[in-house]
Amino acid sequence: MIDDIIPRSPVDRLKRDYSKKELQAEFDADLVSAVIGMSRAFMVRALDRPGTRPRVFTLAEVLTLLDVDGFQETFIPRSRIPKYLLEYSATPPSQIPGLRRSSRQIGDATLCVGDARELIPRLEAGSVQCVVTSTPYWGMRVYDNERNIRWADGESCPYGFEQTPEGFIRHTIELLLLLKPAIKSEGSVWWNIMDTYNTRTPIRGNAREWLDAMGEKSGSRKGWTEHSACRHSAGHMYLDDAELSSIPSRIAERASRIGYKLKSFITWRKHPAMPEPAKSRVSRQAEYILHLTIERTPFFNKEAWQALEPDLGGPNLRHESAEKITDVWSLPTSTGKNGHGAEFSLALAGRCIALTSRKGDLILDPFVGAGTTAVAAVLMGRRCLGYDISEKYIDAAENRLKVATKDGQLSFDDTMDIESPNVDAAETHASTA
Repeated sequence: MIDDIIPRSPVDRLKRDYSKKELQAEFDADLVSAVIGMSRAFMVRALDRPGTRPRVFTLAEVLTLLDVDGFQETFIPRSRIPKYLLEYSATPPSQIPGLRRSSRQIGDATLCVGDARELIPRLEAGSVQCVVTSTPYWGMRVYDNERNIRWADGESCPYGFEQTPEGFIRHTIELLLLLKPAIKSEGSVWWNIMDTYNTRTPIRGNAREWLDAMGEKSGSRKGWTEHSACRHSAGHMYLDDAELSSIPSRIAERASRIGYKLKSFITWRKHPAMPEPAKSRVSRQAEYILHLTIERTPFFNKEAWQALEPDLGGPNLRHESAEKITDVWSLPTSTGKNGHGAEFSLALAGRCIALTSRKGDLILDPFVGAGTTAVAAVLMGRRCLGYDISEKYIDAAENRLKVATKDGQLSFDDTMDIESPNVDAAETHASTA
């Protein structure tokens, strides 16, 4: 059963009284760099070891680095970093009890039922050219087959049901760190994310429930206690009620601290926009896509984007130039008719795939949901690997892929006419880990 989200930030303190043996323990320099959130070159300078490139750092050096002004949390809270290095980093990620793993092959796409956090480390090094995904958003949706996951920071919860936005950000960075070895040096990660207001609100299963709750239809409104899960707003370290959490920008900075290159912070201007009963602020029409890479100059093919049909993410001439692609994308939302409460945009997935991959490349979506990324990849001549914890969503993705591979074209329900928005579409984001 899903618990309510009550964002009471914990009060923890850094322990320093370690034994001599523990202080002399050595840890891989790349791991320490990712945990501390500093480059190896900066850590050497901070420790006054110029001219060296150490392969390991001791726990005593880690404790020193935790006091340097440049420190910022990545995927482990500061107080837990020594414990993580001494204990947790030596153990494999915990498996989810009772989760049956299986896979299906549909043409050039492989769909796997399983926990992304457990499956990602099994990927072959340097095998993935492009990651395109839309993860759960913090405290916004109840998904099919939610299960608790034991994270590296010690929290146990489904992805998206963390008690604080900081927990969600840490878990996102943990997933991005796990992905890094599998991505080709010229590869890209496209990470779709939306911000969350720190408000007292029910957590619903889909956008239609939200729209119904705002309407005046008889029986559409539920009392606070009638919802299966709610997000509260009191108890956070500093966020007050109705404040925006700034989640996308905080993920972007932490991704840079674990070694990714932040190439672009893209605003997805959605049409139609989700109606909001906002009285003290503007209504939102945007989500965000982080374009992350391993190297400074990834593979990037603007001409492939220019050749795409609008339904697959090509230039939307009503809002965009056919010659210049910018960091504001005006794309439709999904119709949401494929068995998933928060479906990804086909045009968004297709655009990302076209820009940063070639035919035959492997595309990964670790939160494949109803299979939008897989459909776009197959239609564009790529291979695709998709994970989802829900067998129900994998079934939906399999059915969509069978239609796409049989007909070689989009069915009506897979996309929305760019000039004919549908209010049913609302917000989009994919399923739980």
